[in-house]
Amino acid sequence: MASWYLGKIRYQKEDEAGSLKTINEAYLVDAVSYTEAEARLYSQIVTHASDFTVMSISKMRLADLFTYEAGDQWFKVKVIYFSVDERSGKEKKVVNYMLINADGIHQGLERMTDSLKTMLIPYEITDINLTPILDVFPYSSEEDKEEEIPANLRPLSEVMAEQQAAATSAE
Repeated sequence: MASWYLGKIRYQKEDEAGSLKTINEAYLVDAVSYTEAEARLYSQIVTHASDFTVMSISKMRLADLFTYEAGDQWFKVKVIYFSVDERSGKEKKVVNYMLINADGIHQGLERMTDSLKTMLIPYEITDINLTPILDVFPYSSEEDKEEEIPANLRPLSEVMAEQQAAATSAE
């Protein structure tokens, strides 16, 4: 399960008139701790602004995150679904927050409705709010990235096949 951290950064940017303007931006990072979230912010944001400060990092409670190719804005959606308590048999409300990107609030609502249409239990979308989040950085494991095999090394299967061929020809 992903642990999402909202990181807010601040930096100075020169405008067209030549004066410095303070820019505040928010990013969402998937990390295992506050320390890793800060490190990932520094590694991801260093390309956008050379001299910036991480102003705050806070944990963001999200049940799910839906990403689409198109959509510049991020919306936080409050979804309430109803489940039955096994002990008492009473119906209880479960509140979840989800994040979705879209070009506008109507498109965000349509996308959220489309994403939740496979749910078997009844639900309600009660709130949809625009967030200041500019970008989301999901976790990507270092092991998932393909490593280049050095030129002087060969796959083990090739070496084993050659040894087996040499052993059978020697017999």
